[in-house]
Amino acid sequence: MANITKKVSWSSRTDEFGQAGEGTPLLNGSEQPRPSRQDSLRGRPKEIPHNEKLLSLKYESLDYDNIENQLFLEEERRMSYMGFRCLEISRWVICGLIGLLTGLIACFIDIGVEQLARIKFHVVKENIEKFTEVGGLSISLILWAVLNSAIVMMGAIIVAFFEPIAAGSGIPQIKCFLNGVKIPRVVRLKTLVVKVCGVICSVVGGLAVGKEGPMIHSGAVVAAGVSQGRSTSLKRDFKIFEYFRRDTEKRDFVSAGAAAGVSAAFGAPVGGVLFSLEEGASFWNQMLTWRIFFASMISTFTLNFFLSIYHNNPGDLSNPGLINFGRFEGDSVTYNLYEIPLFIAMGAIGGLLGALFNVLNYWLTIFRIRYVHRPCLQVMEAMLVAAVTATVSFTMIYFSNDCQPLGPDHTEEYPLQLFCADGEYNSMATTFFNLPERSVRSLFHNQPGTYNPLTLGLFTLTYFFLACWTYGLAVSAGVFIPSLLIGAAWGRLCGIMLATITSNGSIWADPGKYALIGAAAQLGGIVRMTLSLTVIMVEATGNVTYGLPIMLVLMTAKIVGDYFEEGLYDIHIKLQSVPFLHWEAPATSHWLMAREVMSSPVTCLNRIEKVGTIVDILSNTSTNHNGFPVVVQVSDNDEPAKLCGLILRSQLIVLLKHKVFVELARSRLTHRKLQLKDFRDAYPRFPPIQSIHVSQDERECMMDLTEFMNPTPYTVPQETSLPRVFKLFRALGLRHLVVVDDVNRVVGLVTRKDLARYHLGKHGLEELQLAQT
Repeated sequence: MANITKKVSWSSRTDEFGQAGEGTPLLNGSEQPRPSRQDSLRGRPKEIPHNEKLLSLKYESLDYDNIENQLFLEEERRMSYMGFRCLEISRWVICGLIGLLTGLIACFIDIGVEQLARIKFHVVKENIEKFTEVGGLSISLILWAVLNSAIVMMGAIIVAFFEPIAAGSGIPQIKCFLNGVKIPRVVRLKTLVVKVCGVICSVVGGLAVGKEGPMIHSGAVVAAGVSQGRSTSLKRDFKIFEYFRRDTEKRDFVSAGAAAGVSAAFGAPVGGVLFSLEEGASFWNQMLTWRIFFASMISTFTLNFFLSIYHNNPGDLSNPGLINFGRFEGDSVTYNLYEIPLFIAMGAIGGLLGALFNVLNYWLTIFRIRYVHRPCLQVMEAMLVAAVTATVSFTMIYFSNDCQPLGPDHTEEYPLQLFCADGEYNSMATTFFNLPERSVRSLFHNQPGTYNPLTLGLFTLTYFFLACWTYGLAVSAGVFIPSLLIGAAWGRLCGIMLATITSNGSIWADPGKYALIGAAAQLGGIVRMTLSLTVIMVEATGNVTYGLPIMLVLMTAKIVGDYFEEGLYDIHIKLQSVPFLHWEAPATSHWLMAREVMSSPVTCLNRIEKVGTIVDILSNTSTNHNGFPVVVQVSDNDEPAKLCGLILRSQLIVLLKHKVFVELARSRLTHRKLQLKDFRDAYPRFPPIQSIHVSQDERECMMDLTEFMNPTPYTVPQETSLPRVFKLFRALGLRHLVVVDDVNRVVGLVTRKDLARYHLGKHGLEELQLAQT
């Protein structure tokens, strides 16, 4: 099998950032590669070729493994028992802060959406009522479409032009981060601001989206920021929590932030913990579970408390999440044994519809990657979708003759009369002319007979395609609520049909019950989460009675859906060419050995290495390695050197920046010894090698790596099978795994991309190509 260097294929996407002048010598004395005339003439392509059979080389891994070098061991030795207790207390304090801030952000989003939507709906409602009497409803349609487009345009502009990573729900990116992939800019403060403002614009702009998915991303950004005790975006260092400035700690806190986001969105603290467990962390221990649960509880309580003040009944903690399904009580809760096969059949329908949704969205996303890649085009597409959504909604309401009596205890917030008689309202308007969360609740809890079957059928059909078109736009938006709304509509339709085909159907086929089962089936069919989603749905309904049906429905939806297509988040991860590692190695990969998977030849450094050699290796843009095995010559003869440690690019850059050279250490007796604090201060944005000045004299100096390298890196023999390598790599969250021969000589290096290359396709084990995209 050819080694990795022969597997690199180059995509034809051009680099948007030009080279720094032709042949410009860098500060460190090495030469910059000269761009060819062909490269400089090639402009930005109209079509970006895309192939999902590629893995991108632009993504790096996080270091979940502690670097146990001499500096680390000395620091741990110096730390007292009280020091360790203080660190543990700090972790609890950080988790509390994460929960508090996530809850406040959820509260801000909720109030912002409610206030702006109220203004919009009142303006449009008054306009419709005015023109229903005098004629000229087309003006109302234009007003609705223009208002939606203008609001969505603001949300799309800030995403497309200022922070494209804030598009979508952010769940695929957080899944990747927790998996150990460093996604650029994903946990920045700017991303959080754009995300929050963008999601308010998307929901108020009437798109088929929800505000719950982005809460998970927002919680993760809050966690990443709070745990570091500083903001690199604002260039402010608060000199607190410095011990936690490393990937190991940061990743644990981000999993707590994601859980707090789920908890704030659905009022489901246990669901949040299980979401982090199902989607995220490699390592899992009891104290981490407790801390994550604590963050989730604080998040729910904070949102609850502030929303109770906003609703003028302080202390009433009955609004646990952004979406409140309402209480399922009385006769609607009960279900019989003979209904379980019906629920399983609904789960299969949800799996089929989810697979169809995902396939359509997959092709649409490929089209967007190829053709709609300029920010201005992305904004125009978002505005088009907003206008089309308003037009379709208006048309459906206009042609609907499903009129329902407006009772004294009606729950409709914006009832539209349109052409109905006095004292009646248009039932179609309840689903379209409303916030999606309220529509879901009305489908769950409105009395039987509130909705006409034709209304529900048409709504399901139109909203399905609108939601599919909307997901993947350059706006901040989630897919949870649209999925629940589509499922609730066809679930309620199933309940009505069952009631009509059976003589005493009205007794057992409660439409609200079937709406809930349909919602679970549709959401499970699209996102394919099982454990966490079951608990989230049970917690959101506030009734454990439905635990078994919801679990069966979600399992069926996942099994049926997986037969046709992957889950929506997995599709988007694959389309971004991210080297994502699943829980297990591909099933048929036992015949592959470490020597066939590893990258070779490996760039090694001597324990005492010349500075010029280090600078040249780090400046070499063709390799761009991040980990270097450190070797030592055992005897004077020509025997190959043996492995004695591993050092990272980031460590070498800090050493070069502080000029930790052997000669300078001898001549400068008062020279301050480098500490772990110096490495933590540079984290996470280590300077590029080009910015570090190394003179010609300094290039001749020597650097001793003994103190800074990890002297005990994980190694495997070259005959180790791929599943064994995979298990070690995935469970320990490694970044580099050194492959050695029987006398401890380095023969190769296994990285995340070497393992992610292999996956089980329809024709057996497939190998992806690596691309410099």
